[in-house]
Order: sequence, then C-alpha cells, then structure tokens
Amino acid sequence: MGCIEELTYDIIEKGLSFPESRSYIEKKYSEVYHIMPGTKIFGDPLIGPPPIAIGIEGDRVVFPYVKPCHGTFLLSIEDPDEALRIRKIAKFAGRKK
Repeated sequence: MGCIEELTYDIIEKGLSFPESRSYIEKKYSEVYHIMPGTKIFGDPLIGPPPIAIGIEGDRVVFPYVKPCHGTFLLSIEDPDEALRIRKIAKFAGRKK
C-alpha cells in the first residue's frame, strides 16, 4: 500500500498511552485482534508495546498509530481488503461484551 498518512482516515482519539488505546479498542469494538509490534497495517509497521490491539467493525479498521514528535493517535480507516487481511493474520482476542 503506502504511507498511512496518505490514506483517508478519521482520528478517533489522540494523546492516549498504549495501555489506554488497547483498553479503548477492547471496550468499544465488536471484533478485537492482537498483533505484535512490527506487523504491517496498511503497508506500515506498527510500533508499541505488545500486544497491539486492532479493532474491526464491518470494514473499518481502528488501530493506534504513533507519529514521531506528535504522539499516539487512534485512527480509523475503512478498507474491506485490509480488514479481511487482519482477520486472517492476527490473533483473535474476542468480541465486545
């Protein structure tokens, strides 16, 4: 793919710590997956302490994204192909209760 910053995304939250972003995703999204740091999402490797939580709702992918010097953002991008790819490669962590 390309650089995440070149994609159309929504900022869900900003300024969260990694534990806060993991908790936010695990509480708010219908499907939650865990990936290890370095796993590529939309062509970019994600960084952060493991496990990194990824939320999926339909075709929308929600994930923490670190922009150096700007902090951590929770981004949301609608992409059916990437949602399907994550469902195949990531460890399923559960559904929202």
